[in-house]
Amino acid sequence: MLTNTGSDRVRSVRALSRRAVRQREGLFLAEGPQAVSEVVTHRPDAVQDLYFEARGLGMEASTRQPGSRQVVTRQAAVLEAARERGLSIREVSHEVLVAMSDTLAPQGLLAVCRPIDVDLDAVLDERPRFVVILTHVRDPGNAGTVIRGADAAGADAVLLSDSSVDIYNPKVVRSTVGSLFHLPIVTGVPAATLLDRARAAGLVLLAADGNGDVLLGDIDLSRPHAWVMGNEAWGLGADVTAACDAVVRVPIYGKAESLNLAMAATLCLYQSAGVQKHSDIR
Repeated sequence: MLTNTGSDRVRSVRALSRRAVRQREGLFLAEGPQAVSEVVTHRPDAVQDLYFEARGLGMEASTRQPGSRQVVTRQAAVLEAARERGLSIREVSHEVLVAMSDTLAPQGLLAVCRPIDVDLDAVLDERPRFVVILTHVRDPGNAGTVIRGADAAGADAVLLSDSSVDIYNPKVVRSTVGSLFHLPIVTGVPAATLLDRARAAGLVLLAADGNGDVLLGDIDLSRPHAWVMGNEAWGLGADVTAACDAVVRVPIYGKAESLNLAMAATLCLYQSAGVQKHSDIR
């Protein structure tokens, strides 16, 4: 068991909370039972090391707070799956897990992972039905929630411009709730290039904007398309909207001033999902 909170290994794992270190080392953190379970299940090739806190795995489960038995049982299942896949697993003390983690209250599991983003060509070569393009999106929670919504709606990929938040930011990883490991994600491409390449691949570009002249329910989503989303504060730039085929708004029927990025993206993606599902049934 690793118990020295000041060891080089512990410090190197904790340092992955910083973007510069993640980029230099080519590694990032996945924390907690949900994220670790999903990466072990869907992307075990990305796992470099898995760390677990043994406290509570056995008889102690019944003495912990309500709901802890389920967490403990899940942790044991994740560890078993990791062993079956031949992954590197190390037991650590509670203090070490706290020292490694980006959160104040880690939940027993932490994985050090290799990057999983894919090349833009790999996505476009698969002839996607609908994707979401994030341009200049800076908030980790918003980016992670959009990735989660895209996964839930069955989108084929999420494409982030080079000026957007790092998807390996621990807050992004946590807010995807494991969806980061389910669908292709492209990063590091200039927004103009993303739009040009998506159009060349046959995708209709739909800018989502509160000032759009087309209502969400009126837009034709039967053709392959890309939802283009902008920055949380200033939205889409004029150059981006000019490059799109239509500017679409989500109608607001009550008194709310607007919808935030993640809410609007999820509504648009589910509208696409409904049309695509209906087309598949036919």
